Amino acid sequence: MHDATQSRLLRWAALVLLIQSTILTISPAVRERTWNVDFRLSHWLGFFVWLVLMNFAHRSTTQQLPERDPYLLPAAGLLSGWGLLTIWRLDETFGLRQTVWLAVSVIVFISALYLPKNLVFLRRYKYVLLSGGLLITALTLFFGTNPLGVGPHLWLGCCGVYFQPSEPLKLLLVIYLSAYLADRASIRLSSLPLLVPTLVVTGVALLLLLVQRDLGTASIFVSIFTIIIFLATGKRRVLLSVIFFLALALAVGYFFIDIIHVRVEAWLDPWADPSGQSYQIIQSLLAIANGGTIGRGLGIGSPLLVPVAISDFIFAAIAEETGLAGTMGLLALIWLILARGMITALHSADRFRRYLAAGVVAYLGIQSVLIIGGNLRLLPLTGVTLPFVSYGGSSLLTSFIALVILLIISNMEDSEPAALPNPKPYIFLAGLLALGFAALAFASVWWSVVRGPDLLNRTDNPRRSIADRYVLRGELLDRNNQPINITEGASGTYNRVYVYPDLAPISGYTHPIYGQAGLEATLDDYLRGLQGNPASLIWWDHLLYGTPPPGLNVRLSIDLALQTEADHLLDGRVGSVILMNAQTGEILVMASHPTYDPNKLDNEGDALAADESAPLINRAAQGLYPIGTALLPLMRAEFGDTQPTEIAMNEFHQKLGLHQAPLINMPVSFDTDNQSAKDIKVSPLQLSLAAAVLSHQGIQPVPRIAMAVETPEQGWVVLAAESQPVELIQPRAANEAASSFIVEGKPYWSHSGMAVVDKNPITWLLAGTLPDWGGTPLVLVIALEESNVSLAEHIGNSVLDLALNQ
Repeated sequence: MHDATQSRLLRWAALVLLIQSTILTISPAVRERTWNVDFRLSHWLGFFVWLVLMNFAHRSTTQQLPERDPYLLPAAGLLSGWGLLTIWRLDETFGLRQTVWLAVSVIVFISALYLPKNLVFLRRYKYVLLSGGLLITALTLFFGTNPLGVGPHLWLGCCGVYFQPSEPLKLLLVIYLSAYLADRASIRLSSLPLLVPTLVVTGVALLLLLVQRDLGTASIFVSIFTIIIFLATGKRRVLLSVIFFLALALAVGYFFIDIIHVRVEAWLDPWADPSGQSYQIIQSLLAIANGGTIGRGLGIGSPLLVPVAISDFIFAAIAEETGLAGTMGLLALIWLILARGMITALHSADRFRRYLAAGVVAYLGIQSVLIIGGNLRLLPLTGVTLPFVSYGGSSLLTSFIALVILLIISNMEDSEPAALPNPKPYIFLAGLLALGFAALAFASVWWSVVRGPDLLNRTDNPRRSIADRYVLRGELLDRNNQPINITEGASGTYNRVYVYPDLAPISGYTHPIYGQAGLEATLDDYLRGLQGNPASLIWWDHLLYGTPPPGLNVRLSIDLALQTEADHLLDGRVGSVILMNAQTGEILVMASHPTYDPNKLDNEGDALAADESAPLINRAAQGLYPIGTALLPLMRAEFGDTQPTEIAMNEFHQKLGLHQAPLINMPVSFDTDNQSAKDIKVSPLQLSLAAAVLSHQGIQPVPRIAMAVETPEQGWVVLAAESQPVELIQPRAANEAASSFIVEGKPYWSHSGMAVVDKNPITWLLAGTLPDWGGTPLVLVIALEESNVSLAEHIGNSVLDLALNQ
């Protein structure tokens, strides 16, 4: 029965890893969306080695442990295989090393099966084993090294072969405490002389680890010591005392130990320094968020953006490519080992094996909670490994030794379970671990589903720019389908090209370092294919490729011929020009100067951000200026020759929409501080919408700049306006006001006004077609950050003349 169950589960584990290996092989073709790629093949060595090793392990356990727990080996085998293939996917060199360590670990595992099944030798030589472990760990103080060349010297070895003594030391502590306490059945908390040896030994081990600055292992030591003492005494105040001790140690360390201070700061507020001390945890959370529910796909994500992805952050790497589904499966497998281990402890034949099994469960469970909790920002980072999964020969070997101990103890061939007078401590431990894993599951859901979309929109998320290199981004076109921003290259090398860079303050950019701006940001869902495509296509591409489908082209209302003229006239000046269809609200020209070239962001990005002339700002929609005398034509239409009160003027401003942001899918600004009539500041876009009523029978249009998207099924689909036009002024009053500002010999009215901001002059020009104009009604607004009415009139006349004569 046990043999059949274990065999069946191992076959299922092999099938899962076979599927994973196959997907990893073809993942380059999926990512590039072509079969003309170099396929991944090296990881198959790891898979076949795992297959052979698990076959030998299964046969050996069948022969030596006929009544073992049949779930432990398959769960641990699947975890180790999953971790092995993940490491091969991340780094082939370390994948090969992990394969060798897996072979060593399984050989040790099989050899241990032939030891006495009562494990009495562990009980008998507890002092020798722990003393040896402490001695070897102490050697790292003198001969320690670090395989990476930097960081704490916690390893012994050279020439590419390294061993971390603190890993087996955890298990040796479990063995020592289990044997020591089992030999003293009547121990109580009040029996201080009996507890002194364990306190001394544990204290020496802790001192070694603290000197090494191996704080994660030190935390595990304290936890293991506490739990085994609790199991032996049944006193919960042991747990409460140690929780208080750890909290106190954390507080003291925060103020006096730099590494603890840095890690706690990064835990409490990682967003304060996302590219510095908090870089690891931020990238871990971004990886988990990027995985979402079903993951980006094996071999398709970007887990290497997370530092130490093969070890400390392997959970984040798995989460990115397998999503919430994968992380829940991973947690379930670890929990299966812990649950079966607790059952083994409860059914053990004597106190020593009961303490030992429970101690092994505590060791595996606490270490798993610590490292996964660190990845999920549930706990501060500790730098320990994930048992069976993370890269590290010492960790893998220790995990398999812990596994063989559980299997041997579970092999109740001819023994009856020992009496258990008080099962509450074991139930409490199981509940505590269950609570920890429930918290891990909740945190996984939180970061991958609830907070995921917000995190992925962060400008410091490089995964978006990596995906953009493989998925064609939609183009921004003018009203005549002339290119403004396009994408060039092939899959894997796609690059955004800005054909008409003078429009950059409006059209914006999408950049791997500087994020997104302008229309590239507000229309991103269309340009990335996340909106406008059929939901089934978006779902399918995400499932198959881990990316959205190709983006959609967006047609703007901009007329490049008119835009070019306006940019030419504004060249060398500071200001903005807006030309709008007064009836439909379509923006034909939106010029903002000084401008910049997004094609040069790699070299000039930092300088542009620091430029005092603010070329990155769209002055037409985001620049705010005092109105001054610019509203005179509108005031005449509303009030005639009467002088309005400040209250009436304030109500008029609100009526014109000057107290609110224009409803348009682009970045805009409005004055939120000064709502009084004399102090309010407005953007040229707001003033354009107000002035449009004089050229279109007193009706204010809804502003529009994104006109249509080109969908794969329906072709060009017109985008709906954000609102509806509204009549603000009586048509007759609007017509009379416009006619009173007519430009001699021209079919349009015009008015210039002045304002001052911080002692700097602002020149306004409002103009528009006359009410009896038979063509398209137009309105024009110019704002110059200088006192130059003649220039404003020259620009206005030139742009309007060109527009009316097209």
